[in-house]
Amino acid sequence: MRYPRSLYRVFERVRKPAGARVWPGSFADRMTSGVPTNAEVRRLWRELGTRAPDRHCPDLIPTEANAAVPATGPGEVAVTWVGHSTCVLRIGGLVVLTDPVFSRKIPGLSPRLTRPGVAFEDLPPVDAVVISHNHFDHLDAPTIRRLPRTTTLLVPGGLGWWFRRLGFRDVVEFDWWESLELGRTRFTFTPTHHWSRRTLFDTNRSLWGGWVMSTGEPGGTVFFGGDSAYGPIFTEIGERCPDIGLAMLPVGAFLPRWFMRQSHMDPAESVRACRDLGATHFLPIHWGTFMQSAEPLLSPLHDARRAWLKAKLPPERFLGLPVGGSHVLGGSAEPADHDPAAEVGSRVPRR
Repeated sequence: MRYPRSLYRVFERVRKPAGARVWPGSFADRMTSGVPTNAEVRRLWRELGTRAPDRHCPDLIPTEANAAVPATGPGEVAVTWVGHSTCVLRIGGLVVLTDPVFSRKIPGLSPRLTRPGVAFEDLPPVDAVVISHNHFDHLDAPTIRRLPRTTTLLVPGGLGWWFRRLGFRDVVEFDWWESLELGRTRFTFTPTHHWSRRTLFDTNRSLWGGWVMSTGEPGGTVFFGGDSAYGPIFTEIGERCPDIGLAMLPVGAFLPRWFMRQSHMDPAESVRACRDLGATHFLPIHWGTFMQSAEPLLSPLHDARRAWLKAKLPPERFLGLPVGGSHVLGGSAEPADHDPAAEVGSRVPRR
């Protein structure tokens, strides 16, 4: 039975078996900055009316024709940037999808500037989906409905009900710093400097964060940052989860700073976050797909590259991929007789 959305969370709490995990009604105490006020949002929309004129020139955004998700060899990690915060990862024998958004239009924003770099129909079978938070540009209902109901979904605490109401059976909710192993890849949910909301009535009722995915092999650790302002948390993540080979960090939607600073890093801050993480490679994401802010279309990429070079970091480790572009990292001996679908441990995340 499908309950009305407004009542489903109440009903689900009643239907949960004894001993099931109960999440707090609010995660407001986890915030490190404020939620935008209605007055600030109105001012933002007025200012966006004067944003850069190249917003009408999406052809400026680099794209890769006939893109496909590459295969990987033993110990390799491959990443394909589909657009915005959606990436396809091949890691530890798994195919992982991050914040999947394949819709042409999402609530509150104009249609996407570029098509998904890989068509949904051309995706390899997806083993797991990781969700950073519930904002519409990261959690897209039409895309989620296209996934098989047997897909493993790793989601922030307090958000599991949203997926279960759609019929998904393998939904695992995480608090910060909790981990779960799928096959030989360990997934750890980390804090970020952000917040959550989908309606006027659910502000911060679910958690938000990033994901560390690690095989334990050299170069086999990836950080997916979702959305975040800059802050000290990246240093802590790097200390707790060392040897990050690839950091996928947001660089777009950063102007005007008076509004965006509390939720989004600017490109220079993203480079700084990558250094704080101790990551060897940097993939800029969260740009070139939706017009969300005032900066020129290519500023996120160009400013990030400029900051990277100014920091005297190796140019070849700045992965400024086009939409649909891919990169393969690492390579080492793979254990024999490995079953990528096998799961180690239970479905309960552990600290």
